[in-house]
Amino acid sequence: MKDKNVSSLLVIDASNRPIGIVTERDIVRKHCINDARTSEVINREVMSSPVITIDYRLSASIAADLMLKNNVRHLLVIDEKSNDVNKPIGMVTPLDFTKVGEYSRDYEDKNSIEMILEYYI
Repeated sequence: MKDKNVSSLLVIDASNRPIGIVTERDIVRKHCINDARTSEVINREVMSSPVITIDYRLSASIAADLMLKNNVRHLLVIDEKSNDVNKPIGMVTPLDFTKVGEYSRDYEDKNSIEMILEYYI
């Protein structure tokens, strides 16, 4: 994560299907506070699962609502109309909403985005 400057990684199974997400927060909360060596930690022990997905065509408002409803900070972005719905396109995090807020003209979008930013950031 440090080398790639990312705060999360997608965990996949042998068939390349998403099975979890590991975040810096997961590592800190589940192991560092217990004084465990991170080199001895396996993904299964810290990953958040199941992975919550969102279709790339949906609005930022829906993404924010989905995060709040599922109490997650990361959504895996997929193409639900694709032949391979397990193929990730990207990841949405609360920080991404800071980029969207200034471009949104829809009051509902702005309201949901403000809620997610207040809750997570």
